[in-house]
Amino acid sequence: MIEVFSWPTPNGHKVHIMLEECGLPYRAVPVNIGAGEQFQPEFLRISPNNKIPALVDPQGPDGQPISLFESGAILVYLAGKTGRFLPAGDRQKYEVLQWLMFQMGGVGPMLGQAHHFRIYAPEKIEYVINRYSNEAKRLYGVIDKRLSQSRWLGGDEYSIADIATFPWLRSWQNQGVTLSDYPHLERWFNTIAERPAVQRGVKVLAELRQPLTDDKTRDILFGKAQYERR
Repeated sequence: MIEVFSWPTPNGHKVHIMLEECGLPYRAVPVNIGAGEQFQPEFLRISPNNKIPALVDPQGPDGQPISLFESGAILVYLAGKTGRFLPAGDRQKYEVLQWLMFQMGGVGPMLGQAHHFRIYAPEKIEYVINRYSNEAKRLYGVIDKRLSQSRWLGGDEYSIADIATFPWLRSWQNQGVTLSDYPHLERWFNTIAERPAVQRGVKVLAELRQPLTDDKTRDILFGKAQYERR
């Protein structure tokens, strides 16, 4: 059985949703990032960047176990394993992959910064909040324009590009965005939210997540613990 080492965050939800969509049997192993479990040596062996999620498949491509970190790489791997949510044809495949890279290089990092400075930063700096809130709105606009021309991000079919992007947009209020300002994106968002596998995926480990209220957890997530060399 596949093991996914994860936590209920957008990057974790990507992989939970993909596993549910593919119907693969798996076990979700919680890695409590607020308690610093991502820094434990056994986790670093499979995720050297100390980030969730990571995946271990006992039946890898050559029949031997394989471990993977980075959510985008995991999605590509699972698509290849199952033959689902990534087209086989080169033209269609690269159409999907470019939007997957857009999520990994833009949507995730920039919306993560918007979350941090709008919600978690102890000092509210107007310049920083405006910078990342405006970038969030710009990215939503890029997605909305794409979805005015295409049913799904990667083309005519639901794909790993949609699976990767959707979880990051679930907290649109925290990003300073009004979803109805982006009608094509809103249509796409609501369509994905209705998928049973998506509804199951976003519930994985969800009961374990706690509000960020104490200084120790804040230091683990955002302070010096993040920057220690391991």
